[in-house]
Amino acid sequence: MTTADLNSPAVTGIRRLSALDTVRARIALAVELGLLAPGERLPSNAEIARALDVAEITVRRALESLAEDGVIERRRGRGGGTLVAEHPPVRRVREVGAYRASAAEVRELIDHRLVLESGLAQLAATRSPDVPRLRELVARMRDAAGWAEFHELDTEFHRAVAVPGPAAAVRQYEVVLRELHRFYLPYPMPKLRESNREHARLVDALEAGRPETAARVVRAHVGRLHETMFVGLE
Repeated sequence: MTTADLNSPAVTGIRRLSALDTVRARIALAVELGLLAPGERLPSNAEIARALDVAEITVRRALESLAEDGVIERRRGRGGGTLVAEHPPVRRVREVGAYRASAAEVRELIDHRLVLESGLAQLAATRSPDVPRLRELVARMRDAAGWAEFHELDTEFHRAVAVPGPAAAVRQYEVVLRELHRFYLPYPMPKLRESNREHARLVDALEAGRPETAARVVRAHVGRLHETMFVGLE
């Protein structure tokens, strides 16, 4: 193994990547997995920055470099913007390797979230959750224009479900969400709309005071991440 191999993202992991490189990797990987389709328009730099929790200038520089790699393209004039290239190259962005190497960690985090969130949802059904607020968030996700806006609302929704639970468990849940957020990739809107229908079913269960139903909805909702998050990485 050479020095270059030891310094590669696939060995050192995503924690060694710069903020710019994480944006490059996440968008490139979403393109490789078909989550972002050829010709699909990306949200504004500001929206991407909020969704990926980085500075807007970092997004701008990352997109500029991805355009140089041929993953995306910039079009001027009416109908222009930043779009996924019609024929994006595969495995050109080397930083993606760090994410591919982290598949086992992602799956463990999903299981950790599943255990915590199922229990918190079950408790929430017995502890007067803020149902009007949850329904408002579901409605806003239903109207979200893109994945960046949806992701912000989705995170707020799941935190609101957890709030009635024991403080220690909520803190632990917050840590798991933050860890998973480092691996967040853009998802197609149809899949996000489908997940929001599950949000609505969860709110129904909470409002009706049905803890077992709430836990069952969450188990299906979070467990589905094993099928959709980083699909094809292993």
